[in-house]
Amino acid sequence: ACWTPLDCNKPGFPKKILANNLEDKHLCNSCQKILRRPLQAQCGHRFCSFCFNKTVSSGPQKCSACIKEDLFEEPTSILKQGGAFPDNAARREVEALAAVCPNEGCTWTGTIKEFEASHEGNCDFMIILCPSCKELMRANEQERHNERECPERTLNCKYCKEPFLLKNIKAHDEICPKYPMICEGCAKKKIPREKYVDHIKFCSKFKAPCRFHVVGCDTSVEKEKIHDHERQCSYEHLNLLLHFIMGIKVSLESLQPQSLEVASQKLQDEKTKVAELSRRCQELELKVNTFENIVCVLNREMERSCTTMEAYNRQHRLDQDKIEILNNKVRQLERTVSLRDLSIVEMEGKMREMSAATYDGIFVWKISDFTKKRQDAVAGRAPAMFSPAFYTSKYGYKMCLRIYLNGDGTGRGSHLSLFFVVMRGHSDALLKWPFNQKVTLMLLDQNNREHIIDAFRPDISSSSFQRPVSDMNIASGCPLFCPLSKLDSKNSYIRDDTIFIKAIVDLTGL
Repeated sequence: ACWTPLDCNKPGFPKKILANNLEDKHLCNSCQKILRRPLQAQCGHRFCSFCFNKTVSSGPQKCSACIKEDLFEEPTSILKQGGAFPDNAARREVEALAAVCPNEGCTWTGTIKEFEASHEGNCDFMIILCPSCKELMRANEQERHNERECPERTLNCKYCKEPFLLKNIKAHDEICPKYPMICEGCAKKKIPREKYVDHIKFCSKFKAPCRFHVVGCDTSVEKEKIHDHERQCSYEHLNLLLHFIMGIKVSLESLQPQSLEVASQKLQDEKTKVAELSRRCQELELKVNTFENIVCVLNREMERSCTTMEAYNRQHRLDQDKIEILNNKVRQLERTVSLRDLSIVEMEGKMREMSAATYDGIFVWKISDFTKKRQDAVAGRAPAMFSPAFYTSKYGYKMCLRIYLNGDGTGRGSHLSLFFVVMRGHSDALLKWPFNQKVTLMLLDQNNREHIIDAFRPDISSSSFQRPVSDMNIASGCPLFCPLSKLDSKNSYIRDDTIFIKAIVDLTGL
């Protein structure tokens, strides 16, 4: 299977999601988290797709895991674009692991595959950041926080319906044109601020100062009673007015003739100053007219500039739209190219498999770089290897071999284990089931002297030889096929760091 780049934009899963014990083989050799969309490099180490692409984005890099394990070997240990393939077996194994939600308080359980598909990023208990006040909270508290608790939240005024920040509520109430006021005269409530001035102009109960306050009357009277007050207090008002006039007279009489001359001279000086100010005002008026003409010209230029600017802005928006359309096309083409590249890789793999296939039930498997692959098996990086597929005939059974270079089961660490695997083929519906052909497995002596041979006839009650319902059945064969000591001594089974495995399927009865 393959996946699109959109599936590969995250590093590994956090270790805390594992419900069971953590195994090193499930960890990414880059981010040290649980593998997400694992890729296996040529050196056998596994990486998250995101981590591998990030590592090689700036060019080929040395594999840090190989260096750490002291297994560095060029060019195998060099990580580069296209130098890794999707490890679907490891992916299925990781996605089947039991998982729990790492967020405190969440009781979700399932598999890692279910966690990624439906729970990751959707958990009500995950911690998020309020974009307004930057406070941390759980996802299931966000709505309540935004509506009731956030100090930076926006409210709508219940009077004028205009939005404002919570912290500005007092300032808004002081300028809100619809804020309800109470008349101090008639005690009428809910008068909008914008209509309050008009109300008090005509409110008969609103108290206003007496017209004689300039001469000393300190009484404030309701508008409808102002005439009654002036009628009732006419004697007091006349008395206040008389005292005011007498005070002015005394002040005038206190002026001496000389003071009068000084005052006259000052008056004349003031007249001169007024004439000078009048002349300056006329000059300023001429300048103002000149400036007004200049402003008119500037206004016309500004209008032309605004028109030009609007045209530029419209063109800019059109250009931006074109750029966005082209960017979308580029992204679409990039996705198409990525899918094509993946298809090409898959086709190349199928072609390699087809070129190695045989159709007569006899298959010879050449395993080169034996020493390195044996080291990988001992270290647990690649304990098993599958051979290319081969067939009993063009439309016959599809089969392959599986080898453990450091043994498996009872042969682990002591023997080379070799197994026979029945695979799902295109012609399975036309074949007899269960598979019942004798199988002979051989490790070839490259001097053609003493081949190591083991043979078996299938147990037809075993699920390994029934018609496959998945890509391949469970392997069956020889866990104790060949003692490893035989390979370590001087022999002709290994030559030029290469061994040959041969499988012969008896075609009798087919």
